[in-house]
Amino acid sequence: MVCPVCGKDMKEQDCGGLMVDVCVNGCKGMWFDWFELGKLDENNEGCGKALQEALHYPQENDDNRQKIKCPKCGLPMHIHKYQSSREVNVDECYNCGGFFLDSGELKLIRDTFMSEEEREAYAQKLIDDVPEFEQAVEDREKDKARVAAINNFTKFLRVSYYMTGK
Repeated sequence: MVCPVCGKDMKEQDCGGLMVDVCVNGCKGMWFDWFELGKLDENNEGCGKALQEALHYPQENDDNRQKIKCPKCGLPMHIHKYQSSREVNVDECYNCGGFFLDSGELKLIRDTFMSEEEREAYAQKLIDDVPEFEQAVEDREKDKARVAAINNFTKFLRVSYYMTGK
């Protein structure tokens, strides 16, 4: 596999029973196939020399870097905050589900890993910070009431038709 950032060959490394592609001779980025990152994102997960080395790479992330392409699919990857760490931007392929982490990002994810309660509170904060959200909830409730009224009226018409035959 070729690194989507620096173009060097990535090598599979054993991170405690999980094989992860690492750009050993280049930018030190890491590729995680679908569902693999979730097996190493907490401090108590994984082991081995390759994982320890990856956790000691200094963080290098160029915020001006263009979008990268998935090394598996070739499609543009999407940049977003990692679900369990509100501080780390990750590159995710929405086609194959893989993640690319720049060097140092795995350590930062582990250092800022949020519990389930923290994730829910953070998600609620994000929702609360969107001014349109409250209006959208109100509009949704009005739409539900309108649909219920239409359904009731339709039911009334059906019953009236069957009762009167007209």
